[in-house]
This record gives sequence, C-alpha cells and structure tokens, in this order.
Amino acid sequence: MATATNLLQTLGNLEKDSFIPLLSNLIGESRHVQNNPPELIPEEDRVVKHVLNSLSPLSTATGGGPLIINHVTYFPGRGNLIVEYPGTVPGKILSFDFDPFTLSIDGDKLRGRGTTDCLGHVALVTELMKKLAQTKPNLKSTVVAVFIANEENSAITGVGVDALVQDGFWIDTADKQPCVGTGGMIPWKLHVTGKLFHSGLAHKAINPLELAMDAIKEIQLKFYKDFPPHPQEEVYGFATPSTMKPTQWSYPGGGINQIPGECTISGDVRLTPFYNVKDVIKKLQEYVDDINENIQKLETRGPVSKYVLSDENLRGSLTLTFDEAMSGVACDLNSKGFKVLCKATEEIVGSLKPFSITGSLPLIRELQDEGFDVQSVGYGLMATYHAQNEYCLFTDMSQGYRVFASIIAQLED
Repeated sequence: MATATNLLQTLGNLEKDSFIPLLSNLIGESRHVQNNPPELIPEEDRVVKHVLNSLSPLSTATGGGPLIINHVTYFPGRGNLIVEYPGTVPGKILSFDFDPFTLSIDGDKLRGRGTTDCLGHVALVTELMKKLAQTKPNLKSTVVAVFIANEENSAITGVGVDALVQDGFWIDTADKQPCVGTGGMIPWKLHVTGKLFHSGLAHKAINPLELAMDAIKEIQLKFYKDFPPHPQEEVYGFATPSTMKPTQWSYPGGGINQIPGECTISGDVRLTPFYNVKDVIKKLQEYVDDINENIQKLETRGPVSKYVLSDENLRGSLTLTFDEAMSGVACDLNSKGFKVLCKATEEIVGSLKPFSITGSLPLIRELQDEGFDVQSVGYGLMATYHAQNEYCLFTDMSQGYRVFASIIAQLED
C-alpha cells in the first residue's frame, strides 16, 4: 500500500500546463452556467463535457485507465458527474464534493467568472483525479469526486464506508482555511396591501410603502429578541450572528403623485446553525399574524398616516410567504476529517485559522444529517468571491492540490 510520503511524491504538484487549459475551457462556459431563473438557467453539462474530455481517456469505459465515471442527468443539460479512483479495500471510500467569460492570466492571477468559486475547484479536482489515474497509486480507500449541478455549481470529495461517507470535503469556500460553519437561509416575501389614492389626499389612502417599513421594523425587533447571538457562534468564529433583513422592493408602478395600492418587500434570514430553520419560519409567521390582528396599534408616520380607514371599513394587511429554505452547518471539530484537514492546511499553507460565515452552501446539511462527516474548504479568494473582477491565484490552487493529496495520504495511514 502507498505510504503517506510515497503518495505525496507520486501525486507531485498541480501541473500548470494541464490545469490552465482545462480552466480556460471551463471559464469559456461560465456565461452558460449563470443562475438567475427564469432568465438564466445553468447548463452544467457544458462544464461536464470538458471534465469528461480530460478524464475519459483514463477511464474503464475507454480501457485507458482505472477511473470509473458515471454521468447522471435528472434534467436535460443539468447533469451530475461522479468519478471514482478505486481502492483495494471494498467499501472504503474517500470523497471530494464541490458544487467574466474568458480566462486571462496576469502572472499568478487567473482572471475569469468562476475562477475563485466553482469552476476553479472543478478544474482542481479534475486534475487530482487525472493524476491518480495516471500514477495508479495502490490505495486502500476509493477516492470519489462528485461534481454537482445546483445553483452554486458546487463540487464534493469525500471518504466513506459502504454507502456512507466517513470523511467528506465540500470544496466551495475560499481563503485556503477550513470553513467550519455556514448559515442557513430563509428567503421570504412580504406582500403589503393598502389603498391606492392621490398623494394630495393622503388621509384617504392606506400607504403600503409606509406600512411595509413599519411592519419590517416590528418584525426585525422581535426577530433579534427571539434569536440573539448564540454562545456557540464565538466558538466557531462566526463573523456575524443571525440576521433578518429586506434586500428587494417592488410595486406595480404609477405616477409619483399616486400612493400605490400594494407593494412587496423580499429578503432573507441568514441563520447560524445553532437555531432551527422551522422554528424561525413559525415565529416570523406569528409576528405577521400579530401585526395583522393589531394593525391599528402599529406605529405610523405623520398626522394623516394610518393603516385603518374605519369609515370605509378598510384595513391594511400583510401576507408572508417563503421560498425553499436551507439549514446551516456546524462541522464536527473533533472528527478525523477535521483533524486531517487541519494538519494538511497547517503543513501546506503554513497557518491554520478556521472560520465561519453566514453564507449558505447547498446540500451539505443534508449530507451531515445522513451521517457524513462533512468538512468545507476552498482555494479561491473571499475578496473576489462572485465579484465583477473575479480571479484566483494559481499558487493557492496548487496548495489546495497538495492539501487534498495530504488528506488522502493521512487517511491511508
């Protein structure tokens, strides 16, 4: 069996002459994997085809190598790709998962949409699997890379037994350090109904814009009372506690001299993983129900601002709805996966500073709930994450490659 030292020597370093052309092809597809329905629906199979072009010559399907490749599609154009480098011990599995449009190179900087986020990590893990297939080290564990089609175009790699991953590494964060905590996300919409009228006769209107502002203030005050900063947030190093805030505002339109009849405020809750998403949804609905029942008591603005017109038997009203929510994750700080990631990071990167953010990552909470030991890490730059001038550093990606090689080597021992 391969020893840790021999395996690190076998896998060597990330080869720039192979990595850059692959990343260039992936960035060339980035305009087709933007996600903002209904206008933009990602087509992940455009990325998959380049990964397949790189790995298929080393697969069992072509007879050119040991990789077992499975392209699974549940919706046209939005496939998932599972790549296995088989080990010798049945059921022993190590896995890695990871969820503008032309690559340009400026010294160590690799510029392009997706370099620091999803596509850079797709290229990185592809190169790792390719090197395993080329060098054929004798491993006990099966190494599995899963390229997942979702709203973040993420990817995962992990290690497990039978169908259960013991040590799984979600590769979709930044700054080369373990991300030990992420936030849950609850998207919400508050539709506010008032009464449309001329702005010169404001006493005959129920202004939904004012009602929305006063209602949101009341909801936020109650939210922060019920979900204050949690003691575990300091342990995990969260940059912020849970937050509830508006991010979008819309109304049907009309003249500036017209008080509209309705408006909608949308926003989200970012929830640290020490609170339950369902509890928060229930509370938010209770806040809105209470405001509706007691809308005459809600603070108003100015002498003629009102949310009830008694002589017309009209009341303003709020309707709260939710889009699909996701839960955050607090990684197991005592697990084997976390320990090998920390050791590899300290040795390769030269420092160890785990962090947590209330940014949200898809799927990993579900994996954790199923028994996976999920750890999260990434090698892009937080400062350019989803930025207009996004870029990563080749040296950072090279260190990521060595960290993954070290993880595989440690788990072999």
